[in-house]
Amino acid sequence: MAVSDYKIGDRVITRKKHPCGGDRWEITRIGADIKLRCETCGRIVMLDSVSFQKAVKCRIEEKEPH
Repeated sequence: MAVSDYKIGDRVITRKKHPCGGDRWEITRIGADIKLRCETCGRIVMLDSVSFQKAVKCRIEEKEPH
């Protein structure tokens, strides 16, 4: 998926786990760099677009509320 397909608030799973053991992240900023917040420990990391595309395995789909 291209970076433009993601939006702020999307949740993603990465290929490698974070040292805390979590692999689920929330996107908090999109631009030249992408800012992610670990949902397990709250740590924030910034990745450039190319690194982000390589690191992300899939997007977590949220169920639509009825």
